[in-house]
Amino acid sequence: MEHASDFTMWALFARATLIVKFVMVMLVLASVWCWAVIIDKAIQYRRARREAAAFDRAFWSGEPLDQLFEEIGPAPTGQSEKIFAAGMLEWRRSHRQDGGLIAGAQARIDRSMDVAIAKEASRLQKGLPVLATVGSTAPFVGLFGTVWGIMNAFIEIAEQQNTNLAVVAPGIAEALLATGLGLLAAIPAVIYYNKLSADSDRIVGNYEAFADEFATILSRQLDS
Repeated sequence: MEHASDFTMWALFARATLIVKFVMVMLVLASVWCWAVIIDKAIQYRRARREAAAFDRAFWSGEPLDQLFEEIGPAPTGQSEKIFAAGMLEWRRSHRQDGGLIAGAQARIDRSMDVAIAKEASRLQKGLPVLATVGSTAPFVGLFGTVWGIMNAFIEIAEQQNTNLAVVAPGIAEALLATGLGLLAAIPAVIYYNKLSADSDRIVGNYEAFADEFATILSRQLDS
């Protein structure tokens, strides 16, 4: 009786049936996975914003673009630098040996930068589907654990033929713990999925704005 009156989370987990225990463990692991993704994306996005700000300062400092390209090289590590390098590489490849330009240079430069932006967008959004999946499914997984636990609680009540609250409460509490864990995993996942998705869209939008500005600069040089 003393054991049944213990309503700590560990005691509720220990008294639960095997299936409910499996559901609880799965939800806890999903929650840990979500927080790992959240922390990783927060660090990644902060680094991307810092790198973009540093590159913007260098790009608009008045330094010749060819010199800036020589400094960062054809295979840089920064995201903004990769987009810039993609455009510069195609710009250089579009020049013939006699100094003239191969036809369609502007379109190829735009496509090169678009491909670089798409790759960076994919990298920024990697892991976000995990948050979306957990946010949408965890409450239902927890509800399944609750339904299963309550079903077993009523079976136990029927076997003991005792509807005393002291008999009913432990089984119901064990079952509801699964729903609680489901919500504990889902709520942060949904909140941070929305936030991180918006952050990713803003970063990619800045990349696209830079690519448009850079393409405009190259277009002027092509026209001249």
